[in-house]
Amino acid sequence: MNWRRPQGQRTYPLIHAMIAVAIVLALLPALIMAPANAGAASFMASWPYKANLLGAEQVVVVEAKSLRSQTGVLSLREKRSDGGWTVVLSGIPVTLGKNGIAKTKEGDDRTPSGVYPLGDAFGTASKPKALKLAYKQTTKQDYWVDDPSSADYNRWVAYDGNPVRKWHSYERLYQPLYKYAIVVRYNDDPIVPGRGSAIFLHLWRGADKPTAGCIAMSEPNLLKLMAALDPARAPAIAIGLAD
Repeated sequence: MNWRRPQGQRTYPLIHAMIAVAIVLALLPALIMAPANAGAASFMASWPYKANLLGAEQVVVVEAKSLRSQTGVLSLREKRSDGGWTVVLSGIPVTLGKNGIAKTKEGDDRTPSGVYPLGDAFGTASKPKALKLAYKQTTKQDYWVDDPSSADYNRWVAYDGNPVRKWHSYERLYQPLYKYAIVVRYNDDPIVPGRGSAIFLHLWRGADKPTAGCIAMSEPNLLKLMAALDPARAPAIAIGLAD
């Protein structure tokens, strides 16, 4: 049986293919650029949700320009009764890990990315006036253990003996950079050996001197931030890429 296509119902496969290729080529630049921009946008859009999960009503926001940035900008946001967030401190320059952000393991010299509760404050100096955070003045017997093979990993330990004989690696908390500091509760619930430890907000060595993974700033700015934090508002920290 001979069959003919009814007139007016022709198809144009070549033309359709050419149109499809043209659409893909037109969208290609946007598709290529999407991951980098989406990462930055997703941090600024997602930290409030994650802060809400923690019950945080104060969030220290640290924005880096890229994953390799050694510096960033810090602000403090407070949650309003309508669920929005108000900026109460802004434009504070900070230094970050010498290899940037997005920490994955112990010793990678990166600052963690993400949202974490803030812990207590501590320092070699006496407690600052009007500070609401719990504060502990350190001594020469205070250490933070960053030896992944130790049961004390990522914990503050007071020890009177020789630390070299007890741990393969540790940080002395009685030192100038920790004149004032705040614990960032990274990798503490649960503690995963080797994931990273001893992350603090503390004094910087200078505006152009990166850290081994902490967030550092000038003494006046750190004291200003510490004075603004209220443990009753469950303060947290959010670290990620700026828009």
